[in-house]
Amino acid sequence: MAHVHSAVDGGELSGRWLCEGGWPPPENVVAVDDELTADAAYRLVRQGTTLLWRGDFHNARQVLSALGRRVRKDAKTPKGDDARAVFYASREARTREVRLLSRLVVPLDAENAVVLRRAPDVRVAVGRVYEPGEPSLMPLRELLGILGAEQWREQGVAVPAVGGRIHPHYGVFAPTRQEYVELVAQAPLPGTDVAFDIGTGTGVLAAVLARRGVGTVVATDMDERALVCARENVERLGLDVRVEQADLFPRGRADVVVCNPPWLPGKAVSGLDRAVYDPGGRMLHGFLDRLGAHLVPGGEGWLVLSDLAEHLGLRTRAELLARFERAGLRVAGRLDAKPVHPRAADAADPLHAARAAEVTSLWRLAVRA
Repeated sequence: MAHVHSAVDGGELSGRWLCEGGWPPPENVVAVDDELTADAAYRLVRQGTTLLWRGDFHNARQVLSALGRRVRKDAKTPKGDDARAVFYASREARTREVRLLSRLVVPLDAENAVVLRRAPDVRVAVGRVYEPGEPSLMPLRELLGILGAEQWREQGVAVPAVGGRIHPHYGVFAPTRQEYVELVAQAPLPGTDVAFDIGTGTGVLAAVLARRGVGTVVATDMDERALVCARENVERLGLDVRVEQADLFPRGRADVVVCNPPWLPGKAVSGLDRAVYDPGGRMLHGFLDRLGAHLVPGGEGWLVLSDLAEHLGLRTRAELLARFERAGLRVAGRLDAKPVHPRAADAADPLHAARAAEVTSLWRLAVRA
């Protein structure tokens, strides 16, 4: 756990630094309050100064919103026909925005309570992510993300394919885009004895397989939060799914092995980005290369993958097919679905052309004879 050590107002500021965005503990910290204007705050964060808020909590939220508007206004909108260049420019702008907004921080006491006027009681929500124990500093942006995730956790997401709701935890990708869930619900099962769900996340695909009558379903993940989340979801749904910590595959073989890896090769800049970006294609390549050793004769691996990376120039269809070939796999079939999420219809998005053309596919892969 990183710690902050900085001089503030003639005294020494110290405490835990709670930031999953990966930004290092701040060194240049100044205390600010309700007298600070948004323009002054923007000048300071652009200079590399971290703002320790000591005023009213709701005013802090307003300043954060104003900072976001200024950052986005000054950002250069990437344009052009080179989708790859536009993508990288968009990522660079997004990274800059997150970095600057993370410089507005709030203090928490040893019980994870925010030490500000009119602050909500965040102890339960923060305690699910960080154990209490000593005073801390946290970017307000991240705290609001934790509070938003707590609402998702309480309300859940209705998923018709599981006959109930899936409750995502903080840092675990929510199944709000359900076209990929429906693909797993519709694909013809090659067998119903054993199924593996690799990188289960919330456990939603494991739950779909169990609902479809698979006798033994094993769900794996490396992330502790995902494991807790998946276990809670399958238990709440009354499903018999075994959730294990594993680097991709559990032991044994299965009739069907499902994997919905991050869809874009690239570096994550936040916790949730890890569900979207797969550095070096590690998870995708690991799944394909090891799949054959975990299938029973006649079994299938179901790779759920968007072709957005292809439209962005980050991967070609030929490269993907070559990966199948190299792993000794053949395509037994494919189911496709068009996205229905709002961003696919947002003409103002610099990546609109790629998102509008996107197709999510379930590749049915079998061992090549």
